[in-house]
Amino acid sequence: MRPVTTALWATAMLVGLQLSALSPDDIVDLSSKNLSSVPRDLPQTTEILDLSCNHIQQLHRGDFKNTTLLKFLNISWNSLEEIDPETFLDTPLLENLDLSHNRLTNLTGQQYLLHTQNLVVLNLTHNVFLTMTLGSEFGSLVKLERLALGAKNISMGDFKNIAEVKLHTLTLCLEDALDYERGSLNDVHAYRLQMAFTGHQIMGCDLFADALSLFVEVELTNLTEGYKDLSRRMSERAEIHTSHHYLTNISITWADLTHYVNTVLRTSIAHLSASDVIISELPYVDTPVVETSKMKSFTARRAVVNSFFFSQEAVYNFFMNQPVETLALVETSIIHMTCPKLQSPILELDFSFCALSDTIFSRVEGQQRVECENLGNVRKLTLVGNNLKNLQLLSKRMQNMKSLQHLDLSLNSLFYDGLEECVWPPDITNMNLSSNGLTDLVFKCLPKGTEILDLQNNQVSVIPSTILELKNLSFLNLNFNRMRDLPACNGFPLLNELLLKSNSLHAPSVNKLESCPQLKILDVSSNPFTCTCALRSFISLGIKSEKSHTGIELLSWPLGYHCTYPEVVRNSILNKISIPEVSCNVGLLATAILCPAVVMIIAVVSLCHRLDVPWYIGMIWQWTRAKHRARTRQVRPEDLVGIEFHAFVSYSQHDADWVHNYLLNNLEGPAGGLRICHHEKNFVPGKTIVENIINCVEKSRRSVFVLSGHFVKSEWCHYELYFASHQRLAQGSDSVVLVLLEPLPQYLIPSKYYQLKSMMGRHTYLEWPQDRAKHRLFWANLRAALQADLPNVPVTELEE
Repeated sequence: MRPVTTALWATAMLVGLQLSALSPDDIVDLSSKNLSSVPRDLPQTTEILDLSCNHIQQLHRGDFKNTTLLKFLNISWNSLEEIDPETFLDTPLLENLDLSHNRLTNLTGQQYLLHTQNLVVLNLTHNVFLTMTLGSEFGSLVKLERLALGAKNISMGDFKNIAEVKLHTLTLCLEDALDYERGSLNDVHAYRLQMAFTGHQIMGCDLFADALSLFVEVELTNLTEGYKDLSRRMSERAEIHTSHHYLTNISITWADLTHYVNTVLRTSIAHLSASDVIISELPYVDTPVVETSKMKSFTARRAVVNSFFFSQEAVYNFFMNQPVETLALVETSIIHMTCPKLQSPILELDFSFCALSDTIFSRVEGQQRVECENLGNVRKLTLVGNNLKNLQLLSKRMQNMKSLQHLDLSLNSLFYDGLEECVWPPDITNMNLSSNGLTDLVFKCLPKGTEILDLQNNQVSVIPSTILELKNLSFLNLNFNRMRDLPACNGFPLLNELLLKSNSLHAPSVNKLESCPQLKILDVSSNPFTCTCALRSFISLGIKSEKSHTGIELLSWPLGYHCTYPEVVRNSILNKISIPEVSCNVGLLATAILCPAVVMIIAVVSLCHRLDVPWYIGMIWQWTRAKHRARTRQVRPEDLVGIEFHAFVSYSQHDADWVHNYLLNNLEGPAGGLRICHHEKNFVPGKTIVENIINCVEKSRRSVFVLSGHFVKSEWCHYELYFASHQRLAQGSDSVVLVLLEPLPQYLIPSKYYQLKSMMGRHTYLEWPQDRAKHRLFWANLRAALQADLPNVPVTELEE
């Protein structure tokens, strides 16, 4: 498609693509399908239909009967010659219609427009219209905003039928050898007139004069020559209604360009813009510029040069010395910009997407670099997308811009090493440093009065605690950085909005927000949250923000906040995660664990005490040890020579009943199977008591002492204990077995029984239980302690 047609179709698409989201079924692309007619099987849901670049010659009634929802129709680049008046009877919602590049012949016979009252955009350029006379049917297009037409002749009265239609843009595609009658556009009521040239023709002066007197915005596209005539015609006009003048896709020499710009500067036109400009024959010396002007802004976009040898400084000087308030040179490969020769009236400078370096505005004189002092009125400076690198050097370049308030240095390669101080002008309040390579040190190179600071897409990981105070800072954008935690607001007490989207925050420390009393808006979405105890307070903040409109508003909550760890809750939304307080509070956790444990221990101890479990455990332990010793101890046969009894029992006469009724009955005979020696049975008459004691102790493998209060009062029991203790030294520590018949405190034991005290202190003794249920275990334990394989001894010997 040609540029005008493409632009109009794109406009049509954009206007209606206030289109709510359309599904694929709503868009039908049948371009370049070699069609000769409109297909009959179009989907009923079709809203956008492209039939361009086919061979359709006629449109008939009923061609679009199934597409009652149709809003956009492109039938350009066909061979269309005839359109039935009722073609669009079934498409009441049609808003955009492109019929360009066809063979329609008469603008007075477009009766089909009577059924297109909702049209917003209509393109009829590049047909074979001889005259521009519009038929009465155009008057029914009361909603029409953009109309594109083309014809060889434009005469008075051609537009009278749209005199009541309030257009936004009228596009005239000017054919070769256009015949224009002055005043023909008087009936047109449009805000903008776009005149597109199709060849190398020269624009008629009358048409240009009418354009300047009737329309607020005038655009010339595809112009290649005739600039001097246009400049002359413009300078002759005493009154110009146009305030915005656009030159698009033009080719021009430097002399014509500068002459044309100077001419515009002398008129009342407020805004001049040139886009997609090819400049030739560039200068070697400076070109004079009008010193004063009513023009407010000059913009050049995508300008290229086709000259190899010229003075760049001369080119830059022409633009920088213009007497305008706003100067923009964007998307143009300029590598430097000079300083104005005099104090400049420029308030706004925009050099976005050029190739500027850190030397901008400065010049070298001898060995010194001189900074610019003639941009003191500049309030807004935009240097987006250049080759700027050193932030400290840039502060020097701008230190004399005393009025500078808004500075945009985004999309560069800026760094700051902290070695030298920055010297920014004092009034900067809005600073955009996004998409650079700046680190934490940047906070030491910021204007003190900054109110709005954009540092998104840099490499900031933490805000240093020693930063220069930014007392007026109210907005801070740190999206897409490397921040690991929320910053404290000690350096900027008035902070109102803080953005930390897509950083490295795992568990933001909410307590740091206590230092931000003015904070109202916070965005921490799209961070790699670790859903552990440390995140509980932040989740609480989010839930509070969701329920209450007071306090801090958490942007994108809850859908922008997901867990990344632990794995079991990955991608879960934070407000759906439950982290119990008891698992995070050490005190509660200890209480939750210890209280039941203490209760359990008390219950077990009480139960053990009630059931006398320790006694049973002790007795079982002693029994086990006795069995273990019996199995592991190697008893030599010579050690048992002369041993006739398993045990000698020593007791007080006062305890004889217990010995006879309990002890002997459970150890001797069938019940116990042990041989027991005791004085009533085994002492030999005629021998002294001492001899009998010694004899019994020597013939017994163990000595059992029945301890009681009476035992420690008996003299003979003392002798028996004395001799047994000596045998213990000879045979081993397990030759003496103590049976405590009743409690026997140490203080009741006389001092002469020091050996007994020693044995009771070092050896386990058996206590006689009062509970009859425990007797069986007691006897089993005692028998285990006394059990041994003794040599057979004749019965008669035992009886002697």
